[in-house]
Amino acid sequence: MTTLTHRIARMDDLPALYALMTRAIEQLQKGFLTAEQVAASHQVMGIDTQLLKDQTYFVIERAGSIVGCGGWSWRATLFGGDQSIIPREPLPLDPRTDAAKIRAMYVDPDHARRGIGRLIMELCEDAARAACFAKTELMATLAGAELYRACGYSEIEPVNASTRDGVIVPLIRMGKALKAGMG
Repeated sequence: MTTLTHRIARMDDLPALYALMTRAIEQLQKGFLTAEQVAASHQVMGIDTQLLKDQTYFVIERAGSIVGCGGWSWRATLFGGDQSIIPREPLPLDPRTDAAKIRAMYVDPDHARRGIGRLIMELCEDAARAACFAKTELMATLAGAELYRACGYSEIEPVNASTRDGVIVPLIRMGKALKAGMG
């Protein structure tokens, strides 16, 4: 098996990231959401290019192809991308009191359940810890919640994101206290 590598995402990665995200949303959400909710998910999920500008978004590659992506943020926005209807809040967080945000994690469906999600979590948590954050939070899809629980995240509250068409997409706000010096 080819080794996984990682790097900070670049703006020229966007076409590949959008394609990966579309495949992940449409294939990995099946069995957790209705077809209508999967289609509507594109209105509440996606990449926030602010993460790329802040250089807090990672790509995971295998043999030169992007197989996963995800990031973290020191800004107040919890979820939602450039194309989503979710309002974003670019205000900076205070690491002494606020939780860093784990954002926009996606794994190529052809590479799911091979440790890519865990690697992204480790990279994000290590970076947040290095920026002096003691806790993180994220907005989980129903499909992603199992991974986050396995990584030590606990449910804070269920959230129902409503789309322009009134379709409800169920999500779970989750959080974790970071331990000093470890992922």
